Amino acid sequence: MTGSLTFRDVSVRLGDQLALDSVSLSLDAQRVAVIGANGSGKSTFARVLGGLVAPSRGTVSVLGVDPQRQAAALRRLVGFVFSNPDAQIIMPTVAEDAAFSLRSEKLPRAESAERVRQALAEFGLTDLADRAAHDLSGGQKQLLALAGAVIRRPQLMIADEPTAYLDARNSRQIADHLLAPNDRRLVLVTHDLALALRCDVAVLFEGGRMIGSGNPADIVSQYEASLSC
Repeated sequence: MTGSLTFRDVSVRLGDQLALDSVSLSLDAQRVAVIGANGSGKSTFARVLGGLVAPSRGTVSVLGVDPQRQAAALRRLVGFVFSNPDAQIIMPTVAEDAAFSLRSEKLPRAESAERVRQALAEFGLTDLADRAAHDLSGGQKQLLALAGAVIRRPQLMIADEPTAYLDARNSRQIADHLLAPNDRRLVLVTHDLALALRCDVAVLFEGGRMIGSGNPADIVSQYEASLSC
């Protein structure tokens, strides 16, 4: 796993709002937490990384790939999990939805079926393979969304508030899957500071600016101190 996640003087204007303001940083850690208040710029940062939002100014490199000039290469590198799994579930059944994520891979049928089997087993969804996907519980839906992202074997997982709508038990299950030892890099946007502390590096945003980056304990303390001002 080579390369880094690099922003050089990146600004993003969304309508009249400056969502990111002159952000420069380079991240080589495997697990990166992105924290800050609502509207601080952290989700915009994640979407720029994933090629979903284009910078208004500056340059971005994601594991050596330019998200805007090499969009197809970026799609092969990156998997997404968002806070609302319903936005990611497309097909009628659990197995069909997991398989749908492989549509661009053009794999032999047997290999695709085996990848689906492995993904459902990894996330405890094997017994639900033929269940209607939208009839699942919130936690099961998020596991399916995660399975659909992981099945493509991305080098970078971007998870934007993946536990926001889950109860404590399901939140822990999703977090444990995301933070389990593996070869993927993880960028985790979260309000859950306990999850941020489990990462290798934390980045703090405020008002569209990156105001801190480093040891998660230090950055979380910096954020908590700002909340009391």
